[in-house]
Amino acid sequence: MTQSISHKSLYESDFLLWTQDTIAKLKAKDFDHVDLENLLEEIEALGNSYRDELASRLETLIEHCLKRLYVDMPQEFNGWERTIREQRRRIKRRLQKTPSLRTLWDEFILEAFEFALETVRDDYSQYQFPDTWQYDLDIDTILNIDFWVNCQE
Repeated sequence: MTQSISHKSLYESDFLLWTQDTIAKLKAKDFDHVDLENLLEEIEALGNSYRDELASRLETLIEHCLKRLYVDMPQEFNGWERTIREQRRRIKRRLQKTPSLRTLWDEFILEAFEFALETVRDDYSQYQFPDTWQYDLDIDTILNIDFWVNCQE
């Protein structure tokens, strides 16, 4: 009778313990015993998660800006404006902690507008939304200007 033996790595069986073990080995400069393959995978995933976070927050921000600008539901304005402020704060924080994400702004903002536009058109089909963003797309404008202030309500 043969017995199946599982040879799961520490990475596969206990991720937290693997991180602690990896940190200890790196601090001890025991580079020969570091699980380099999984460490590289995790570092790459961390970088990708920052990119994904920025893209997601931009989409949410633009979606709520579009609703605030073009959906005539005054009872919802306060909630949309709160979400806009929150997303702006979190985007600013992420850009402070990860300034290299600024280089991806132009790529991400256009994609965020396209996805946000698709969402608001699905959710609010009775309202008209522009095919293009009517304001500047630079970081300072998107993160600081209350576009609806100059709109006629």
